[in-house]
Amino acid sequence: MGETETDLEEFDADTYYQPYATSLRMGDIGYQNNKESKVGVKASYDNLDAYIESLSRATETACAEYEKLGVVVNGRYQQLNANILQIENEYYSTIRPKQLVDSFEKPVHALKHRGVRYVELRSIDVNAFEPLGINDRQLRFLETFLIFCQLHESPVIGDDERDHIDHNELVAAHRGRDPKLHLYRGSDEILLRDWSKEIIDAMTGICELLDKDLPEKPYSTSLAAQRDKAHDADFTPSARMLETMRSEGEGFFHFAMRMSQQHQAYFSGCKLDPERRAMFRRLTEESLERQKAMEADNDESFADYLARYFAQPV
Repeated sequence: MGETETDLEEFDADTYYQPYATSLRMGDIGYQNNKESKVGVKASYDNLDAYIESLSRATETACAEYEKLGVVVNGRYQQLNANILQIENEYYSTIRPKQLVDSFEKPVHALKHRGVRYVELRSIDVNAFEPLGINDRQLRFLETFLIFCQLHESPVIGDDERDHIDHNELVAAHRGRDPKLHLYRGSDEILLRDWSKEIIDAMTGICELLDKDLPEKPYSTSLAAQRDKAHDADFTPSARMLETMRSEGEGFFHFAMRMSQQHQAYFSGCKLDPERRAMFRRLTEESLERQKAMEADNDESFADYLARYFAQPV
């Protein structure tokens, strides 16, 4: 990969990696809002109003570095604006509260006036071994974990805890499979694998309730699969991926291409019900017609549109 400087290790001539990483996408080389810490803006999860206020502030506060780039340069938009966040959806975090937005509505307005409709989990990486990128067992575990979080007390997060959360997320992404990795928990430290086991054990009762009247006990089965990963990191998707690459003698690109072709073959072999196919075709045609009508009825400039959009009160 040429003369590029990196602290990653070389897997082969075309692939860099970190031996114990779980998801570099969630690390400091992936989706992060690094500017936040430099200008003192950080989304608050203490309550919904605090989250809305902090996110609104980030979209309304100018960033000197982005101002240097310019918004409109030689008649072409380089950015929507020069603020820390141009729009709320640029805020990257492990989880985000969401509400369905109406046409021409800011996400924070929707949250403020209609509350939380659902939460968006953004720390889930694609499982390359699954055609859909995720399987039922993983989804059942996530459902259980969200219920577990909902049932627990959620005190206000202090500055030290916020720093610890950010640190834990970062090191888990880069070194999550390291059996010696410690995380911050309050004023103490604990092995990631030990903390994982504690949380998984505490979720057992929820799985038993969810499994009631389900002979196959799918929730308990999903929890057992995660317990196996906490006990032996070789069961994690990242470890499986590296082991497959080694056994096949391939780098990441060739591994990803091979799996993509397998998944394409899988979906190509699936038969779509004629009625469902007709429904999708009808929806496509209706969408294109709505697009034509909107474009024909719109003579507003892009600059005026942006000004009107950003002027919306929360």
